[in-house]
Amino acid sequence: MPRPPAVNPPASTNTAVPAALPLRAMLMMVASASLFGLMAIVIRVASKSMHPFEIAFFRSFFGALFALPLLVRGGWRTLHTDRLGFYALRCAIGTTSMLSGFWAIAHLPLAQAIALSYSSPLFVTIGAVLFLGESVRLRRWSAVVAGFIGVLVIVRPGTDGFTAASLVALFAAGMSGIVTISIKFLSRSDPPDTIVLLTTWLWVPLSLPAAALFWQWPDAALWPWLVLAGALGTGGQYCWTHALRLADASTLAPFSYLQLVFVAVLAWLAFDEMLDGYTALGAAIVIGASLYIARREAMLARQRRARPSPDKAEPQI
Repeated sequence: MPRPPAVNPPASTNTAVPAALPLRAMLMMVASASLFGLMAIVIRVASKSMHPFEIAFFRSFFGALFALPLLVRGGWRTLHTDRLGFYALRCAIGTTSMLSGFWAIAHLPLAQAIALSYSSPLFVTIGAVLFLGESVRLRRWSAVVAGFIGVLVIVRPGTDGFTAASLVALFAAGMSGIVTISIKFLSRSDPPDTIVLLTTWLWVPLSLPAAALFWQWPDAALWPWLVLAGALGTGGQYCWTHALRLADASTLAPFSYLQLVFVAVLAWLAFDEMLDGYTALGAAIVIGASLYIARREAMLARQRRARPSPDKAEPQI
């Protein structure tokens, strides 16, 4: 899965946002989608000669190097956290998602792998009920059911178009959903730069054991692709993080789905992979359900913010 499951900080609650910021946030999200789309192409190219687990390790290694400017800007205090154990658990799950997602990109049509990654919000809704005790009513449950119907359209179980690799992509999306749930905890206490740095650096040792099982030193021609994967991943993560600080996630969600269009065009040009009708239809259903869930959650969040807290409510006379 090209999109990192690492950083999804809450949008700023400041209502006095300058008019230029939403446009800037949109451009940052479009840049993020483009960078992650390019990274998927790079992963596919590198997978012709390397195991995807090795590619994931080198993406993490070079991505950690490209994240160093954040440390230079904020100093060593940027690495301070009281939840290092939680980071380790969260990054272990995130590494599992990344390894699965990279494997799916190497073994599935690119558009199908990316389309299945968009089922992650469906798992987030389920996880919010199981782990956060959130109340989800009929309309959001209906969107979740519709989203999984879209997944079935993409996967096509019981037909000749079904492949077990699609289940790996779906597993990666589920793990990504769990990681997104963890962000709800971390973002309450840690700034985005801390989350980016600790996550990126922890991915390196956590991804090494899986890569070691299939280790072979890359040929000289592969090194530029591996460095590029790290640069694109960290660049996409940076743009994604800051876009979500400038505007609400539900507002930016449609722009993040441009990644599928971008990847579909590049996969057609680079690998002669055509977007089949089932993947397009299923992706439309999944994206539609995810957009509804995002909009519904944003609306409920606004209602909660508008509701006065008990200690600030006016006394009854």
